[in-house]
Amino acid sequence: MKLPEHGGNTYKFKIKLDFSANINPLGMPENVKKAAADAIENSDRYPDPGCTVLRRKLSVYERIPMENIVCGNGASDLIYRIIAAVKPKNALICAPTFSEYKKALIQNGCNVAEHRLSENNNFNLTSEFADKITPKTDMIILCSPNNPNGEVITPYTMSIIIDKCAYTNTLVVCDESFMDLVVGGGKYTVKRMINSNIIIIKAFTKTYAMAGLRLGYGIFGDAEMAEKVRNSGQFWSVSVPALAAGEAAADEFAYVRISRKIIDCERRFLMEKLTEMGLMVYPSKANFLLFRCELPLDKLLLKKGILIRNCSNFGGIEKDHYRIAVRTHKENIMLIEAIERILHV
Repeated sequence: MKLPEHGGNTYKFKIKLDFSANINPLGMPENVKKAAADAIENSDRYPDPGCTVLRRKLSVYERIPMENIVCGNGASDLIYRIIAAVKPKNALICAPTFSEYKKALIQNGCNVAEHRLSENNNFNLTSEFADKITPKTDMIILCSPNNPNGEVITPYTMSIIIDKCAYTNTLVVCDESFMDLVVGGGKYTVKRMINSNIIIIKAFTKTYAMAGLRLGYGIFGDAEMAEKVRNSGQFWSVSVPALAAGEAAADEFAYVRISRKIIDCERRFLMEKLTEMGLMVYPSKANFLLFRCELPLDKLLLKKGILIRNCSNFGGIEKDHYRIAVRTHKENIMLIEAIERILHV
């Protein structure tokens, strides 16, 4: 059986519980659902290609000028559009990390160098990454919290990397799709250090459980670069229902605060239970966990209707690594009990 490239492949299998996709376990807010549903009435018209109302709201939320914000059909769409607009010749990424970075770079004819993250250091990025950046490095792409291990890049490490990129005139692209679900995430966001050479990618997909609607946005330190990316890719990149949902989601402050607290509590619960079973669990601040198991746990759980993410197709990681999303307490208990039965703990 060929492994899916990403989580959330619930169409191929009969699934009762999906722990493979890192989506907010609280589900889409009711006001967001209603906004998307109501927008169907207006879907006989083309959407606003400039996403004007949404960008205006995001400008207030992020405290960034709206001309420095670009909306897209999910974070992945923005990754491809940024790379297509910039056309880097040489790029540096980490391994393991989200596979679409390398895929998008290669499709655009870019040479890709990979910095291998050490398992002995829990796959955390260190300042050694900066040593790999040279004047020939046109772009680096980072992910914080990183997928699949869930750890953030420390402000100290990030400052060293950003300083090096300023010296080499290297564009910094940082994917912060999971940052809004991190307790204290404001301490770690690159937005605190933003300059004209930095782009931050964010996703409604993860924070507001809008994976099917597809909506993301980029924060650009340089307005001209934002305009360049805005003019790349398809003209109508965000649908009418997705725009309406995004505008409603931008008002869901309490929902995000509650989500962070619940995810933090449930992640700790899962870490404790998995560790008690003798499994190696990597530290995480995100809404997902990476752990090791010598058994083919994904296939064994799939027989029980539970889908988890086999990480063997992540570069720079061993085949016995698995990633699980943090779900509701009830769902998390069901997963733990299923694993206990498989391991006979």
